[in-house]
Formats: sequence, C-alpha cells, structure tokens
Amino acid sequence: MIDNGILNHKIKRKSMKKNLNDFKRLLLTACCTLVLSCGWATVNEKPFVIPELKQWSGAEGMFTPSGKYVVKGGKNAQDVAKLFAADYHDLVGKTLMPKTGKPSAGDIVLVLQSDKKSARLLGKEGYRLTIGDVTTITASSVEGLVWGTRTVLQLSEQQRSAGFVLPKGSTQDKPAYGLRGFMMDCGRKFIPMSYLRSLVKMMSYYKMNTLQIHLNDNGFRQYFGNDWAKTPAAFRLECDTYPGLTAKDGSYSKAEFIELQKLAEQYGVNIIPEIDVPAHSLAFTHYKPEIGSKEYGMDHLDLFNPETYKFVDGLFKEYLEGKNPVFRGKVVHIGTDEYSNAKKEVVEKFRYFTDHYIKYVESFGKQAAVWGALTHAKGDTKVKSENVMMHCWYNGYADPKEMKRQGYKLVSIPDGLVYIVPAAGYYYDYLNCQYLYDSWTPAQIGNEKFEENDPAILGGMFAVWNDHAGNGITVKDIHDRLFPALQTLSAKCWTGAATSFSFEDFNRLRLALSEAPAVNEAARWQKGKQLRIETLNPGQTTGEKEVGYGYRVEFTIEGADEPKGTVLFSSDNATFYLSDPESGQLGFAHEGYLNKFNYRVEKGKKVTLAITGDNRKTCLYVDGKLREELGPITLYAMQQKDLATFQKSDATAWQPVVYNPSAKMHYQRTLVFPLQKAGDFKSRITGVKVEQK
Repeated sequence: MIDNGILNHKIKRKSMKKNLNDFKRLLLTACCTLVLSCGWATVNEKPFVIPELKQWSGAEGMFTPSGKYVVKGGKNAQDVAKLFAADYHDLVGKTLMPKTGKPSAGDIVLVLQSDKKSARLLGKEGYRLTIGDVTTITASSVEGLVWGTRTVLQLSEQQRSAGFVLPKGSTQDKPAYGLRGFMMDCGRKFIPMSYLRSLVKMMSYYKMNTLQIHLNDNGFRQYFGNDWAKTPAAFRLECDTYPGLTAKDGSYSKAEFIELQKLAEQYGVNIIPEIDVPAHSLAFTHYKPEIGSKEYGMDHLDLFNPETYKFVDGLFKEYLEGKNPVFRGKVVHIGTDEYSNAKKEVVEKFRYFTDHYIKYVESFGKQAAVWGALTHAKGDTKVKSENVMMHCWYNGYADPKEMKRQGYKLVSIPDGLVYIVPAAGYYYDYLNCQYLYDSWTPAQIGNEKFEENDPAILGGMFAVWNDHAGNGITVKDIHDRLFPALQTLSAKCWTGAATSFSFEDFNRLRLALSEAPAVNEAARWQKGKQLRIETLNPGQTTGEKEVGYGYRVEFTIEGADEPKGTVLFSSDNATFYLSDPESGQLGFAHEGYLNKFNYRVEKGKKVTLAITGDNRKTCLYVDGKLREELGPITLYAMQQKDLATFQKSDATAWQPVVYNPSAKMHYQRTLVFPLQKAGDFKSRITGVKVEQK
C-alpha cells in the first residue's frame, strides 16, 4: 500500500516542475517579444528607387504578387491601371489581370480618392504606397496614381531574381518641386519622333513631368562660310499657313505631334512646345527674308517691320486656334532670348515684342513661358509678369531675384550647371552629376540661392543644346549624355535637399534600373549575354536590333568581290558596310554621317575582324591587332587671323562669347552597332561573336 503522504509529495513536486517549465516558456516568449519590440527582427530598410522615397516605414517580410489587380476610383483610375499592367508586362514579363471584389493576398490595388482630406495630405502629385499582404497605391489625382505605379515598377524590376517580390512597408511620397523637366533642342538636330516617344516614357518612369521641345533654331554661320544663306536652320513642325517652311531634313506632322502629347498625358508628362522668336529665327528668315534684321543678322527678326508681326501671329495661330489645337498643353513657350541690346530703341522694341506674344498666347487660353532676358533687355516698356513662366538660364540675362520681385514664376535652368552641349568644348559634354546630386536643388539659379520650396520657383530643368550642327553627334550620343542626367535631376527635383543615399550608392544602384518599360535606347545588354552565329547568311535576322557602347563584334571573313555599298549589318538606326558606298572600304553610316576605316577586305583573303565601340571612339582590329581608331577629330571653321577680325568688326555676328571660343568643331565617330539584319554580301562570314562589357 502506498503511503498517502508520499504520494501527495510526489504530486506536488510534479506540479511544481510543470509550473516552472510553464514559467520558463512564458519568460522566453516575453524575451522574444522584447527583442522584436526593440527592432532586432528583420525590418525592411528603405528600398532604392529614383527619385528617392521621401519617407519609409519598414515592415517584416516580402509581398509576393498574385498577378491580379483591383481598381477603385472610376474610369481615370482604370486607365492608369491598364497602363500599369501593360508596363508591368513589358518590364518583368508577367501578366497582371484585373479582378473585382475584395482584394486577396498578393493583389495590387489602385485607389483614386478625390476627397479633400486626401488632396490636402497628398497634394497634386503625391501618393501613398502600402505594401503588406496586399499592395495598395492611393492618390488624390491621376498624376499621383501614375507616380505610385512607377515606384512599384522600379521596386519590382530590382527583384527579378527573387520573383519580383516587394519589400513590405509603407511610404507617403510627394515632390518637393512641382515642375521637373528637360528641354530638347530639336531645331539644330532632328530628333526622331520615335525617340521623343521613348523620352516621354523615360521621363515618366523617373517622375519627371515636363518635356520642352525646342522646335526651331539654327547653326552658327562661322561654320558655314560666314554665309547666312548656307547656315542650316530648321522649323520642325508641319505648317499649312506657310507652305515650304517645314524642314526638309526631318520634321513632325501635326498628327504625330498631337499623338505624342496624348501619350505624354497618359504618362503624367506635360509637353511644352517652343517656337523661339525673335532671335534664333533663321528658319523663318530663310523662308521670308524681308523680316530678317539687316543690322543684327538674319537669325534676328526685324522688330520694326510690321510684316514680322503678321508672320509670327500667323505661325502661332495655326497651332493654338480651335477647339482641338495642335498645342494641347497648358503652356506654350515663345522663346525671347539672346536678342541684341546694343541700342535703347531696340531694347524697348524687344520688350514690346515679348509683351505682345505673352498676351497673344494667353488670348488662346494658354500660359506663356519665356526665356529670361529682361535684365539684359532692361527698359521702360512694361512686360506682363502675372502668371508668366520664366526660364532663368543666365543671371546676366535675367536676375532671378529681380524677376521674382516683378512677379514671374521661375524655372531653375542655370546654364553653368545643367546645360549639355554635346562635344562642343563648352558648357558640359556630360553633366557633373556628382556635384548636382550633392549640392544642387532648383533653389539654386546660377550663383543665387533661394530658400528651399520658395513659392516663386516652380521647379528645375536641364537641357540639351545641339549647337554644333554637323559634328557627327547622333541621337544615341545625345541619349548617352541625357540619361544619367535625367536620373540625377529626377532625384534632386523630387527630393530636393533631403537625399539620404550617398552619391556613390546612388550612382551604383541606378545602374540596376531600366530606362523605362520596353525602352532600351542605349542598347544595354544583360551582364554575360552574348550573340553567337556560326555562319552568317545574307539577309539573316539575328533577333537583336543593336548593341550599345562597350561592345565587341568579332567575325572571320573570306573576302569576295563586294560592290560599293555592300552591307554587313543594318538596323533602323545605322548601317555597317563591308564596302562603303564611296570608296569600297569598311565603314558605317548613321543619321547622314558616313565614317570609313582605311581598310578593305581583299578578295580571296581570310582574316578575323573585330570592331569595338564606346562613347568616344570606334576601333577596328585585324587578326587581333589594332588597325585603326576612329576617335574625335577637330575641324576648324576658319583661319585664326580671320577669326580675330570676325569677332571684332562684324556687327551682324553677335553671339555670346561662350558660343564661339575658338571657331572649331569636334567631329565624333561613334557607333551603336547595328545587328538587326545581315546584308546581301558574297563573302563567307563565320564565327560571329558579339558581347558587351
């Protein structure tokens, strides 16, 4: 028989042991909870996107997309969602399908909330992004909703190897400056519509909302025999009012220009068309010489000739009148920069001209934009300032503090910081992105620094000026200069001075991002990608359009008797010749330029050729040895003695000194290599290998 005392003691000991174990478990749980509450768990750090998120509250874990999206907010929200789904597919290769009803885990939800509270919190372009089991983008405007989708797209493409997951967390993001833009000079260099459409998508991808298209301009006559009649000039838009005015070497139809603006509207980008008068107007005086200035040069309109005003009125009217004008946007730029201020009566007439066309554009319901020139053209004639946008580019031409005092709305576009003039030898060939990222915001205009978010400053822009007509620069070269600047200015115009990533990290991480969904103007290949063709047949397509800078194209050729003009490879952008059309040498052509190597493939000879190319040069190797390097060459427009006379005595040659430092041109011989289609050659070509660093 068991003693009851002993039994009770054993029961008590067992109970005490169980209670102790329970206490230990509770203590461990409490400790774990404390650890988590102290932030020792893995919480997602702020992810990298361009422009940087203004704030971020990280959470644990990753969102895995289900491939479905839900829309709340009517037709406008539906339109944004369709665009987002199409871009998502182009970017990551996955389909997003719409669904109705309550969202489930993995769904992406787009919400357009136009209530006053949302509008107050998010502003015109802000959005709220919450990534949990469901990803929700909320905005009070279409623009904000578009920007939210751009963030999701950038986050997605950086997780390609992980199945396009998103880091859980939340942000409320809105821009520091309302205008974030870029200006392209299409007057001196024709920029194809295909590139402008790509540019719209690139700008949208980086939340840049303003694209200014400079529709007319001219080269500098010192490069063309000092003859205005021979100096190239162009107006790029179809014109019915003045038949024959439109440039013959490249232009835009009204229909395709309207379609460009419609595309931009979908992507949250405002198009500002610019007709530059009364300087930079040689295209108009080529057409109608009697309105050119005999005193200041034919690139200046004669401000004292009534016919000048009739002509310019008719030009603007064609694109502004009617219920559905060619210029669809709210803003139209009238130029008004760099006219002579040699005489007071000229200054006063220039001010009258400026005021007249500000009011003329406004009479069609548009806001007028002008280049800052009213310090250079200081005078008594009043020029309207209320609701006028002024691009402040050089403080000597327009003192920004004085322009603010007069009531202009300022756009920061300082020439000494954000002007790209490709291969010109002045301003910038490539912007100093590190300085801009570390030190600049739109609050800095030249050497004047305003308070951040000064209400007089609408925002910031940068520009490409194609001053040197005929210098070999192609659209691909322009793009190579433009794209890193676009990423940098995006960061500074949206985030302002509050960037938290170092430039070193920014510059490294930006390379992981695409130009935009379905856009690859640089022809950048994925790391490690190669193209190999054992035997290249005439007329063969390769599946690749082109390969960008940093490439090497190698092949073995058994030469045949090839007639002049025999093509090896071609694309929509360029042609590489086995026998160029002029001399039968190896060479390449693009955008009206033909460049040749001093080498021809001999009939019956077998050699291995390699062509390499970067943003400075194109090289030919024969059997592993460098045969020729086609780098920049300097072309001189005139003798030095002539230059001195020209600058001192010719009153019609007025230009800012910076534009003519030495009357020389740096001709470029670069090539983004075409691969789209093989030509009709007779030679035997084997062992084709294409790779990119």
